[in-house]
Formats: sequence, structure tokens, C-alpha cells
Amino acid sequence: MEDLVQPTLAFISAHAGWAFAAMFVTGFGESFVFLSLLFPGTSLLVAAGALMATGTLAYFPVLAGAVLGATLGDTVSYWIGRRFGGTLAKIWPFTRHPEMLPRGIRFFARYGGLSVFIGRFFGPVRAVIPLAAGIMQMPSSRFWIANVASAAVWAPLLIFVGDGIGKLGERLIGTENLVALVLAGAILFGIGGLVWALTRSSRSRR
Repeated sequence: MEDLVQPTLAFISAHAGWAFAAMFVTGFGESFVFLSLLFPGTSLLVAAGALMATGTLAYFPVLAGAVLGATLGDTVSYWIGRRFGGTLAKIWPFTRHPEMLPRGIRFFARYGGLSVFIGRFFGPVRAVIPLAAGIMQMPSSRFWIANVASAAVWAPLLIFVGDGIGKLGERLIGTENLVALVLAGAILFGIGGLVWALTRSSRSRR
């Protein structure tokens, strides 16, 4: 899935009208429990923010798409957990990473409803917490409030970090060089994340 980073950013750069849809898919993929492990959402959001600084992308569709996608991703994960409960431990990715679901449930048990908000900012448990909240039968109204609030902070935070980096880079190296640097940086960031995930997976199986 890391191979998607460069072509996705290149497509968005060339077709700014698709920014909302692309960021919606990015936010959803990073938040939905069955895609999050494979999807380079964080690197794409930061890179999109950097492209906003160059004027390549407009602010509103990028922000709106990312927030709505992240909200829906957590919502679907929550309802799957609520519907199927502990039986989800028998399917991928939990059969391959058996520590993921118990870790998410422990996190939820420790922090309660607050875990849905704060868990959004911790990569290892981000997508699992909504599923755990569903399994633990968290009231849907409380989940919805925490879900929307966390998405409204998390996605803009990543995007504006990228925006700040982009503005600095534009001053230092110029717009054309910055776009190329964003593409290269996003790829390296994504590869680093993949190596980290594979390393943790290897250690957990020992």
C-alpha cells in the first residue's frame, strides 16, 4: 500500500478537484480498523498539507474530506465491534496480530469514553479503539461525540503540520522543488512507518 503514496499525491496535484474525495478516502483508510495497518494515511495527510502551502490544493476540501472520512472510518469500526463482539478476534488482522484487540480493549477499559478521543492520536491503537468501544457496548451517543471531536482535531492537526512545513520549504527552496520534495518525503515517511509496523509484528510473534 505504500506504493500508493506517490501516485496518489501526483494525482491530487494534477486534479485538485478530486481533493475532497481523495482526502475522504485517506481519512477513512487511516481510521477504519481493517485498512489502517496497510494504509499510508498519516503521510498522505501531512503531504497534502504541504501541497496546500504551495497553492496546489484548496484548504476547505482537504480539511472537510479528511475529517468526514476519519469520522466515518471510526463509526464503521464501532458498529462492527458492537455487532460482532469478541468473535472478531478470529479474523484478520487479529489472527496475524493477536495482541492488537486485547491492547485496544485494555486501553478502553482504562480510559473509558475518553479513550475514543485520545486514542485517535496514538498510531498503534488508533483504529482499534472504536472497535473496542463497540465490543464493550459504549453508548452510541457518547461515542459519536468523542469520534467527531477527535476527528475535528486530529485531521486538521496533521494537515496544518504539513502546511507549516510546506510554507517553510517554499521560502527556502521554491514551489517546484517543494512539490518534488513532498512526494519524496511522503514516500520515505510511509516506508518508515511500514518498517516500524513490520518490526513490531516480528517481535510480537517471537
